[in-house]
Amino acid sequence: MEKGLSEFIRKSLDIDLVDINSYSPLTLAFIGDGVFDIIIRTAVVSKGNTRADKLHRSTSAIVKASSQSDMIEAILPYLTPEEEGVYKRGRNAKSHTTAKNASIADYRRATGFEALIGYLYLKDEMDRIMELVKIGLGEREVPWNTKN
Repeated sequence: MEKGLSEFIRKSLDIDLVDINSYSPLTLAFIGDGVFDIIIRTAVVSKGNTRADKLHRSTSAIVKASSQSDMIEAILPYLTPEEEGVYKRGRNAKSHTTAKNASIADYRRATGFEALIGYLYLKDEMDRIMELVKIGLGEREVPWNTKN
């Protein structure tokens, strides 16, 4: 029986499990970026059918580095020591890319946030990811909770 999406994908494609701790923080951030993006896209699309450009704007407002930076600040008190360690590894990783529209500090915190999401995803801990995303979004205005 499949435990989660990550395991389902690995089994379906006959991919061997790799020790999650062997991944670099930037590799974790790479997969975490995609996972967070699909979570937010799912929530935005669930609001209803609309133009693609409006969907993109709604999603981009939440997945951008400055928003992720705000989210990690909100969830830091709720992280386990293991999760905090993964976040810090991601935040402190030396990236060869730079943020387009964010400060270096926001970009680094966002990278740590994405590394944490990637780590939890590869551990098939989607419930924990969703718990943290809900805390991170908090009272912020999000497209699926507005009366637009």
